[in-house]
Amino acid sequence: MHAIILNDQALEWREQPSLGDPGPGKLKIHVAWAGVNHADLGQRAGNYPPPPGESDIMGLEVSGTVSQVGSNVERFRVGDRVCALLAGGGYAEEVIVSERQVLPVPEGITLRDAAAIPEVFATAWLNLFMKGGLSSGERVLVHAGASGVGTAAIQLCNAFEYSCFATVGSDAKIDFCMKLGASTGWNRHQGSFVEAVKAFGGADLILDPVGGSYLGDNQRVLNADGRLIIIGLLGGRSAELDLGRLLMKRQRIVGSTLRSQSSTAKGAILDALYEHAWPRFESGEIIPLIDRTWPIRQAEDAMQYLEDNDGIGKVLLCIDDELND
Repeated sequence: MHAIILNDQALEWREQPSLGDPGPGKLKIHVAWAGVNHADLGQRAGNYPPPPGESDIMGLEVSGTVSQVGSNVERFRVGDRVCALLAGGGYAEEVIVSERQVLPVPEGITLRDAAAIPEVFATAWLNLFMKGGLSSGERVLVHAGASGVGTAAIQLCNAFEYSCFATVGSDAKIDFCMKLGASTGWNRHQGSFVEAVKAFGGADLILDPVGGSYLGDNQRVLNADGRLIIIGLLGGRSAELDLGRLLMKRQRIVGSTLRSQSSTAKGAILDALYEHAWPRFESGEIIPLIDRTWPIRQAEDAMQYLEDNDGIGKVLLCIDDELND
């Protein structure tokens, strides 16, 4: 097979040994499309290594067709169209993954669009509903609302009737997020979001990929018994925490990553997505949002585009043109 190999920071599409046969409970996927995520940027920079025992090839989500199944695989057969959540290895012509981390492509969704689902919607579902514990009437603040995770979170909030406030990098992105279902938004280039979010009613849950530089303002807008879920460190890993505010308002700060979770845990997240979100994908109520795509040999350009942070939604790599549908 071929895969993207990191060679002194250069991305090279090279021939690599085939992965062999899938073991019990696993299946091999002939990859059509792979998603590009900020985790890939972190891995390339040396700041986010793969979990022990996982592939050092970048790529945390793919779509494609099942090419081989191991023993004890129950839900899939050779030829099935699937999408998968990975711990690594997606920038390649084939991957082997546990059946637990694979879902069928929703009816009416192309393989291209399906590649934009696993990582961002699993991240959003995990942190809004499983870790965040949203309950009726609560308000959500989503930072980086035009990102892949942000657009997924806004759509899930809208589908399940939670008011959502989005912070983004331009007025045009505010308009886009509101079309997705956000109640309102804030352009981060206009200064602090604190007063605007307070006028919104504060936040009972904050989904934050920024981290350090937003901590103080997040605490100021987080309501009593509110949960701040930190999923990234784009704004740094250190900041001053107001413990008095934390105590008096009973605030909770939760760190959350998806990649390092066990296959069983990822399977539970995907099972919940399949139950609650898949019907909405098939009806068109929720859609995978794709900003731009590149052929795999132009992975360098795709990663630079993601790092520039100008887009809305997902960036994808085409691995196999023949599987386009």
